[in-house]
Amino acid sequence: MTGKITEKKPRIRTAKKVQSPAASKIKPPVFKKPAVKLTYMYAVGKRKSAVARVRLYKKDNRGLIQVNNKDYKEYFPSFEFQKIIEQPLKQTNLLGKHLITIKVLGGGTRGQAEAIKHGLGRLLLKYDEDFRKSLRAIGALTRDSRKKERKKPGLKRARRAPQFSKR
Repeated sequence: MTGKITEKKPRIRTAKKVQSPAASKIKPPVFKKPAVKLTYMYAVGKRKSAVARVRLYKKDNRGLIQVNNKDYKEYFPSFEFQKIIEQPLKQTNLLGKHLITIKVLGGGTRGQAEAIKHGLGRLLLKYDEDFRKSLRAIGALTRDSRKKERKKPGLKRARRAPQFSKR
């Protein structure tokens, strides 16, 4: 035979991993899907720099309102903000009838509460078009687009000029 001479590499044996009988019996948990798939309606509400994503689950009649996975009374301890959130639901007699989950981010507490009110107004309009007149009356459908004005160069704030000194 003419050609290359190759060396045989030594074969390295590795030990097999031995599992204990108890470890082989442990199985990871299996999460079952709910029998009834929960369908929902959703809408987005905005105010200043706050954005609220609102979902209403039709088949779930627990009557809860959750804001960022907390009860809305826990997330907004102030009675004033709770009243702002409840306003569109009371107007349409749907308070305590469906599960409503809300994810809100950005802005301050008042901006978040008013973003939720705007989102609920839009959502309830999808739920029933006949609610338009009553939701319009409480201002739940109007997007309040006022935002803080940007600071201008040479000024202390958006429009506040430095104090003038004559001498």
